Amino acid sequence: MPRERALAIARAFLPAHPLGNRWDYYYSRAKLGSDPLYPGVLQALRGSHAPVLDLGCGLGLLVHALRLDGQTMAYRGVDNDAAKIGRARKVAGKVELTRARFDLVDLAQGPPPHRGSVTILDVLQYLDAPTQRGLIDTAAAMLEPGARLVIRTALADGSGRGRVGLISDRLAKMIGWMQSAPRCYPQAQALREQLQGHGLSTTLTPLYGNTPFNNWLIVARA
Repeated sequence: MPRERALAIARAFLPAHPLGNRWDYYYSRAKLGSDPLYPGVLQALRGSHAPVLDLGCGLGLLVHALRLDGQTMAYRGVDNDAAKIGRARKVAGKVELTRARFDLVDLAQGPPPHRGSVTILDVLQYLDAPTQRGLIDTAAAMLEPGARLVIRTALADGSGRGRVGLISDRLAKMIGWMQSAPRCYPQAQALREQLQGHGLSTTLTPLYGNTPFNNWLIVARA
C-alpha cells in the first residue's frame, strides 16, 4: 500500500496520550506498508457491493483500507481475540467508520450467519484440516451473485518460504500476538478442488511481494 495511505490508516491507532502504547500504530503502519495483502484483497473485492464478513479480522485493518479505497459495502469483522476486537471497535468509533461492526467469535465453533462476500485472511493455518474444510464449505455457501470469497493463506508445499512462514507463525504465538499456534497449512490442489466443487470460479495467485513468506491469494466467485 502506498506510504501515505498506510500512514493515514495507522494514525487512527495512535494513543490519545503522547506516552500511551503505540504498538498498534507501529504494527498497522508496518503491516499496511509492507504486506501486499491489502492491495490484493481490495482488487479482489472491487466492483462488488455485497456485504463483507471478515473472518479473523484482528484490528479490522481491512475495513479501513476498504473505506480509503472508496468501497462502502457493509462490513462485519469477527475474531476470537477479545482485546483486538475491543481496540478495533474503539478505533472504528474514533474515526466514525460507517456500516462497520466487530464481534467476538470463535471460528472453531463456526462463523455467524451471513449472505454476501467473505474474507479469510491468514486464518486457515490456525485450524485443523477438518475445521478448515468445514469453514470453507460454510463460507462458500454464503456467497450470493456478485459476491466473492477471498482467502489469503500460506500453502503447504515443502518450500523454503513455507518454512519461514511456519517459524514466523510460531513466533507470533510465543510473543502473544496470536492466540493459537499454526496447526495445518492447506494444499493448493485441495483448496482448488473444494471450491470448484461448489461451482465457484477460482484463481490462486502468489502474493509474496517483498516478503519471505509463501502467501497466496485465492479468489472464488459464484
